[in-house]
Amino acid sequence: MTSKIKPSKGAPYARILGVGGYRPTRVVPNEEILKYIDSSDEWIRSRSGIATRHWAGPEETVSAMSVEAAGKAIADAGITPEQIGAVVVSTVSHFHQTPAVATEIAHKIGAGKPAAFDISAGCAGFGYGLTLAKGLVVEGSAEHVLVIGVERLSDLTDLEDRATAFLFGDGAGAVVVGPSDEPAIGPTVWGSEGDKSHTIKQTLGWDAYRTTPVPGGDGPEARKALDELRFPAITQEGQAVFRWAVFEMAKVAQQALDDAGVSAEDLDVFIPHQANMRIIDSMVKTLKLPESVTVARDVETTGNTSAASIPLAMERLLATGAAKSGDTALVIGFGAGLVYAATVVTLP
Repeated sequence: MTSKIKPSKGAPYARILGVGGYRPTRVVPNEEILKYIDSSDEWIRSRSGIATRHWAGPEETVSAMSVEAAGKAIADAGITPEQIGAVVVSTVSHFHQTPAVATEIAHKIGAGKPAAFDISAGCAGFGYGLTLAKGLVVEGSAEHVLVIGVERLSDLTDLEDRATAFLFGDGAGAVVVGPSDEPAIGPTVWGSEGDKSHTIKQTLGWDAYRTTPVPGGDGPEARKALDELRFPAITQEGQAVFRWAVFEMAKVAQQALDDAGVSAEDLDVFIPHQANMRIIDSMVKTLKLPESVTVARDVETTGNTSAASIPLAMERLLATGAAKSGDTALVIGFGAGLVYAATVVTLP
């Protein structure tokens, strides 16, 4: 039977048209973290490469940071907010299950009535969002898509956990994806390994905090148990995650290069998830990237901002001149799930 559905009228290809970022005002050096854990600035730097991170203040909400980053990305793309046909937000630190923060952001930037939704893919969230945006543009459901990675991980940091207290930062990064006459976002290599879900996780689910009824009943003992619960935090098995990231994610990154038809010698820029400087350096070595390739090392001053880390690093490289418009960049995100996503893009 012949389908009666008309062919879609999307663009032949999609590309990143603009990028923007927002880093909270407050800068937190390692010395401040040392008030809570028995460690040293030297140990933190040697283990993670992190010297400072940004923590959001009360007014720097997930929504507010996203609006700032989105405004810069839209301006950089040379379009108006009304031209945004969809808003995709990746975050794990928006504490309202519903409505999606994407709808609030769409309204605040003056985008009219675009499709708007949140996704949860941890540190691979930007790559997942970028892939969805590319599909929407090529399929014809939206001419321009705003993709935002945003986190307030300081809200989910256990400052007494020596393994993670120094890792996380806050911020928002955004890109506008739109039509292109030539390939500018390569095939995405993505996936999940749920058997390793325990290696990065939130310590408690929100259901542990129900007060009606109180878990275990309504008696005083149950109420006492509820009062003694610590607020949820992100925890991880550092060594297991490190080994997985270094050995397995280098394979994923190489596959993304192969699928895009790009060799290491063709590459101009490498923008991995800013998880840890040691992971970044190990991946560069495993991929045998030439010294001519610019490598994002934003983690030193921004910390691990999960879904925000790749667009924030991209924005900084372009703003400082370390990378330029038209450069070919390999991007890869990986984290809780465990999930990953890698692709090759042309920088805006």
